Amino acid sequence: MKLYYAPGACSLSPHIVLEESGLPFELEKVDLQTKETASGHDFYLVNTKGSVPALELDDGQVLTEGAAIVQYLGDQVPEKELIPLPKTMERYRVMEWLNFIATELQKSFTPIFNPAYTSCREEAKKTLLRQFDFVDRRLTGKSYVMGERFTVVDAYLFTISTWIEAAELSVDQWKALSAYRKRISERPAVCRAMMAEGLV
Repeated sequence: MKLYYAPGACSLSPHIVLEESGLPFELEKVDLQTKETASGHDFYLVNTKGSVPALELDDGQVLTEGAAIVQYLGDQVPEKELIPLPKTMERYRVMEWLNFIATELQKSFTPIFNPAYTSCREEAKKTLLRQFDFVDRRLTGKSYVMGERFTVVDAYLFTISTWIEAAELSVDQWKALSAYRKRISERPAVCRAMMAEGLV
């Protein structure tokens, strides 16, 4: 498998899951401005959406959208218990969280990163405050989002939480989230992924 990524982007989430899974994989960096891969190819030929992550499977198929990719990867290594089994309520709870992170948390950062939305920046910060208040409450008393076991949700939430400072907010205002982010950052697989992307 090959993961197409951009350092610090949401593609860090499947990168972490790949490291946790023990599955063999390659990395290829993408310049999101030029849409060119590190090997000099047109990234649109890999993913017509032009966004990361994109996971090229061994049979040549390409899977996109981080929430879908992490579920696929978790299912490849059921013994790692990175995602609950299909048709269980726990699985639907994971899907519930992945959708919340993708549609509420991640998208709320759009005005922070895109200059075209500058006029919405302050409103976006207020939205993020409310959303991370919710996350902090749900993390209180837990080691991980789903309880005492690391899952694909944690890879995604951790990744998005690393963007908090870009919104000129401090993670320290959320005690449970702050402790959670530190705990996740110390996992060997997370350290490997972040080092590979030049983030530490």
